[in-house]
Amino acid sequence: MNTAELLVHCLENEGVEYIFGLPGEENLELLEAISQSSIQFITTRHEQGAAFMADVYGRLTGRAGVCLSTLGPGATNLMTGVADANLDGAPLVAITGQVGTDRMHIESHQYLDLVAMFAPVTKWNAQIVRPSITPEIVRKAFKIAQQEKPGAVHIDLPENIAAMPAAGHALKQDRQEKVYASFKSIELAAQAIQNAQNPLILVGNGAIRNHAHQALTEFAEALNIPVANSFMGKGVIPYTHPLALWSVGLQLRDHINCALDHTDLMIAIGYDLVEYSPKKWNPQGTMPIIHIGQNSAEIDSSYIPIVEVVGDISDSLNEILKRTHRQGKPAPYALQFREEIRADYQRYALDNEFPIKPQKLIYDLRQVMGENDIVISDVGAHKMWMARHYHCLQPNTCLISNGFAAMGIAVPGGIAAKLVAPNRRVVAVTGDGGFMMNCQELETALRAKTPFVTIIFNDGGYGLIEWKQHQHYGHSRYIEFGNPDFVKLAESMGLKGYRISKTEEFIPTLKTALEQSVPTVIDCPVDYRENLRFTQRAGDLVCRI
Repeated sequence: MNTAELLVHCLENEGVEYIFGLPGEENLELLEAISQSSIQFITTRHEQGAAFMADVYGRLTGRAGVCLSTLGPGATNLMTGVADANLDGAPLVAITGQVGTDRMHIESHQYLDLVAMFAPVTKWNAQIVRPSITPEIVRKAFKIAQQEKPGAVHIDLPENIAAMPAAGHALKQDRQEKVYASFKSIELAAQAIQNAQNPLILVGNGAIRNHAHQALTEFAEALNIPVANSFMGKGVIPYTHPLALWSVGLQLRDHINCALDHTDLMIAIGYDLVEYSPKKWNPQGTMPIIHIGQNSAEIDSSYIPIVEVVGDISDSLNEILKRTHRQGKPAPYALQFREEIRADYQRYALDNEFPIKPQKLIYDLRQVMGENDIVISDVGAHKMWMARHYHCLQPNTCLISNGFAAMGIAVPGGIAAKLVAPNRRVVAVTGDGGFMMNCQELETALRAKTPFVTIIFNDGGYGLIEWKQHQHYGHSRYIEFGNPDFVKLAESMGLKGYRISKTEEFIPTLKTALEQSVPTVIDCPVDYRENLRFTQRAGDLVCRI
């Protein structure tokens, strides 16, 4: 057995199902070892796509997704997806090939110090410098990647070390027991909630990662406290619930901001500052905050909790609930804003103007998708509309990259989602800009037998940047581009392609696409004049209480 074979044995011991990546000269030993294992290697068309697949796999399963590249340009291509996973709290293990240790002291072909390069975008990383330490490095990598807050780790394997004889065995996984919050913090939180007149819950992705959706819903119901979610906290409470105030996080003022204005206690549950800066909702730092999470609160002048309840989230909520005696109904203002939010959402149900408005496109998408189906949103103007208008009944059914916010994640993410949940329908929602960054992975999707639908919001430009430029300068610059024929592009890969020519076609086309046995692409012209119209409405928004 050589080091590469020992490493793969350790990966099998960690329960690794897939490795996403590209072959290279410096990872030949590892590829050979993988071919003799139970692990399925998914050959991708770009290392960035591989890292995004591992990223989404980790976010959906809670187990570290694994991606592989060779050295040099392969490793640098991997970095964007690794950084995305790290900032978004998705467990990921990245493995890179490397020159032999006998070449590292001199200038060498394709050599970069990858341990130094990956250090800023990972929780931990290391190079395997001798065969015997391989089991320890692999076990530590997975333990750190999957511990709260999850993130990315990196293992660098020099080619000469990979080929060396190795003796050893995979290490047993240590059981991670739950950590419970202190009784003092629970008592203080209960007292603060009991005394508040207009409390509001802000829930983030940490509540999803820690499977706290049921406990949170029961907590909100028993205490009659409205709930808003970050972009990454969708589905923690069903959007149809009377206490659900839907998503917060738009940079523009929205109906939910009216509720925030009148909140006298923010109960942040599983919330991470990277999801939505507290400076947007607590600019003066004067709003009292209770922080409930697996980890202590990050330091921010606008996020200084009066109480930190650190421990298992479900247990913390249950214990606070036992000690809180709060009577009455939610503040009337919160219920009023909920009705305004719902009315704004419903107003597009019968809108058949073409090109299709983004609100209408997303409204119709929601009508077709089941409560357990999965949507992966790319980054761009459409992401803002998805965040505002695509609502969820279950956690992890709408995945939005919002910590690192990397374009190009949707198509690779669709592959990973379909591998994780082959019996659930999967839709990747992307702009034409984001689509062209990783559209080559649709060939990977065909080869991997992962039929999902890609919906392209086609506006012929970088719509989000155009939106921002108009807000700042009243005009746009350098945002327009041309596109290929997306239908022919799909067909050239052996996929199905559809183009929407009128709004009424979208729902039947989507239903047809979801029934196909191969990946499909829907090219949908979108009316992004709605971006500036929304900016105007947000500027004119008056909170009525």
